Amino acid sequence: MPIVVNVDVMLARRKMSSQQLAARIGITTANLSILKTNKARAIRFSTLEELCRALDCQPGDLLEYVPEDGTAEKEEQQE
Repeated sequence: MPIVVNVDVMLARRKMSSQQLAARIGITTANLSILKTNKARAIRFSTLEELCRALDCQPGDLLEYVPEDGTAEKEEQQE
């Protein structure tokens, strides 16, 4: 999937554990793990809001668009 969730990066920057973050935003550590490992198919805006509040960041700090394999190469060849 071309959307990457960078929760682990923000956790490291904030020197916070997954357990601490899960407790602060009211989700299970298992669901947080699904987000961290990019296995989530969707995220609620309310969860994104809580993540941003707890980590003192913007949605763009947590979500990143990475083109699927070959997409960037195809675009360069067309130019």
